[in-house]
Amino acid sequence: MKHFKLLLFAAMGLCALGSHAQQALWGGSTLISPEINPDKTVTFRLQAPKAVRVQVTGDFLPTQKIQTPYGEFDAPGTADLVEKDGVWEYTTPEPLSPELYSYTMLVDGLKINDPSNVYRIRDVKSVTDVFIIPGDRADLYNINQVPHGTVSKVWYHSPTLGKDRRLTVYTPAGYETSGKRYPVFYLLHGMGGDENAWTELGRAAQILDNLIAQGKAEPMILVMTNGNADLEAAPGESSLGFAQPTMELPKTMEGSFETHFPEVVNFVDKNYRTIKSKKARAIAGLSMGGFHSLHISKQYPDMFDYVGLFSAAILPHDGTTSPIYDNFDAKLKTQFSKNPALYWIAIGDKDFLYQANVDYRKKLDDNGYKYEYFETPDGHIWKNWRIYLTEFAPKLFKK
Repeated sequence: MKHFKLLLFAAMGLCALGSHAQQALWGGSTLISPEINPDKTVTFRLQAPKAVRVQVTGDFLPTQKIQTPYGEFDAPGTADLVEKDGVWEYTTPEPLSPELYSYTMLVDGLKINDPSNVYRIRDVKSVTDVFIIPGDRADLYNINQVPHGTVSKVWYHSPTLGKDRRLTVYTPAGYETSGKRYPVFYLLHGMGGDENAWTELGRAAQILDNLIAQGKAEPMILVMTNGNADLEAAPGESSLGFAQPTMELPKTMEGSFETHFPEVVNFVDKNYRTIKSKKARAIAGLSMGGFHSLHISKQYPDMFDYVGLFSAAILPHDGTTSPIYDNFDAKLKTQFSKNPALYWIAIGDKDFLYQANVDYRKKLDDNGYKYEYFETPDGHIWKNWRIYLTEFAPKLFKK
């Protein structure tokens, strides 16, 4: 009788597990949203029979200006869905251009993720749904039938910062068996981002896989750091546990990250088959990462032959003091006297940092320092930074 009860309880447990598994498989929304139509318009749907107003907001819509503690920004616009039989629906009036887009829903003012879309990404504290309109440059953001590189999460120790920290490292297809040495591209994120940002939001691995397969970029190692010097790793993936992500971090643009950066280069050179020379190293970054790239490359003028500033902040905040930022003009003169192979500046014409970049380019022009400039529409957004990566990477390490 005792054995019979044990078997009965076990069977009940298996039934419960089976029920839960079936719920996980079949319990999702039956609506299709977003639906990419044959003409490349997109339809969004949400079942919300008790809602009064439902909207979609995303970067495929015209932007609107918002005020934040960091200044005025372009934010995604909104569009109203129309209700029929409890299902709300909106179709874009025009086809969307090829691109990776992000969006969320607003139900009576409450922002939610689309329950019909399981594909979403996090940017600092915002979690958005995503979809891709294929074609043209957006095909670089897809996983295509090409050889694929390997993405690893790697820990290193920083004596300067006094902690173990994490990198995301991409090695190109064939790295494991080729025996070759490779150039290295250090790619940095923006304020509040982390070492996951460029692979998750920037599609960096897909972009390099596709560019290398097409022969448009040299095979290279890509190293993506965590630029918040006070943190070990991305939110939820460090000893801090599930701490809330924030942009208000103490060691971001005050010199700590730049000071410790040679430790990153030394770690990579020691643990990967790299070409250990200036001509085989590049550094670039977006926003805060562009700021770091600017100041790291001038602080260590024999370290990087290729420098990319993507929508970069230029000068430290008022009152910030660090040896890294002292003697700006003299360090810049030394850097350019060594003739970097490429100094590349890119920004959107509606970016809140646009004027700072205009002023910086004037400084370079006044001193006869050579650089390349690339301007796009739009503002301080990932759409632009993915474009910049697709433009910058093919310029690197050309023989």
